[in-house]
Amino acid sequence: MTKGSMIVGLVGATGLVGQTILKVLEERKFPLAGLKLWASSRSAGRRIKFQGKNYPVMSVKTADFSGCDIIFFAGTEGEKGASRLYAQKAIAAGAVVIDNGSDFRMHPSVPLIVPEANPEDVKKQRGLIANPNCSTIQMVAALAPIHKRYRVKRIVVSTYQAVSGAGRAGVAELERQAKNSEFRIQNSTFPRAIANNVIPQISDFSQLGYSGEEWKMVKETQKILHDKNIAVNATTVRVPVMTGHSESVYFETGKNCTLKQIEQLLATAPGVVFSNKDYITPAELKDSDLTYVGRLRPDPFKKNAFVMWVVADNLRKGAATNAVQIAELLLKLKIKNKILRTASNV
Repeated sequence: MTKGSMIVGLVGATGLVGQTILKVLEERKFPLAGLKLWASSRSAGRRIKFQGKNYPVMSVKTADFSGCDIIFFAGTEGEKGASRLYAQKAIAAGAVVIDNGSDFRMHPSVPLIVPEANPEDVKKQRGLIANPNCSTIQMVAALAPIHKRYRVKRIVVSTYQAVSGAGRAGVAELERQAKNSEFRIQNSTFPRAIANNVIPQISDFSQLGYSGEEWKMVKETQKILHDKNIAVNATTVRVPVMTGHSESVYFETGKNCTLKQIEQLLATAPGVVFSNKDYITPAELKDSDLTYVGRLRPDPFKKNAFVMWVVADNLRKGAATNAVQIAELLLKLKIKNKILRTASNV
């Protein structure tokens, strides 16, 4: 770090999440001492304008990560498994890696961070921090203060996830199908047509008929909230919305509480905007970094059980902003990569 600032690297600089990370870094005035950009070989040679200066995009295949304090891994089109291929190299070069992919999220030595929920876990990093799944982030941001006070013991969540969660390819597929009356035969990114449709499958099906996306919400929620006993049942659905994930979240608490007490917690929860007089839809997010909660109501048939509506921008709070907030925690605590010798253990 240089005088309270950082030399920052970004792998996947030309993708949707990478572009959003740059936008968020600029908006939040993150103190940069330097910036290095990488992407797939086919994007090498491009130039990206950031804070009035043009930066070259280099190929990640030949990346020299030396000199960087933090490197964001935002995915690289054409470079499958970029995190696993290059994260160790970046860590060995002395950087702290903040990875937006799923490769390391459940590794026991890699902290999985939602700054509103478990900021203290950033101190456990050993050169690598994982950014959670987008749908998990917004749900946990809303539930964390409730779990801390009243212990959430059960969650039933249904998600309505935007196509931008599948990257540029997902956005392009919806745009193409919406303009083409023959869209039903043009499925390359999603398992069914997405235009005028909803698809109850995000990633492959696995254990007990649940999809990979659904199991992510189970395991990641338990890890972030430090409670393996939370019973999470998720149904994840892709919907024909460009940006903004929505969720219906049912939860039960282990301790007695009232609707009023839950309202009070949500009203003061960091990063959360709560209103029980109205609700937010994805079309109203307008590049927000916040998590919006509305329609909180009690289960009329069960004590200490509630339902709420949760919406957030999946490219920002669900990915880029959460990653930048993690970097801000590192900067605040002046944490650097401190155990290079154990990097190979990850």
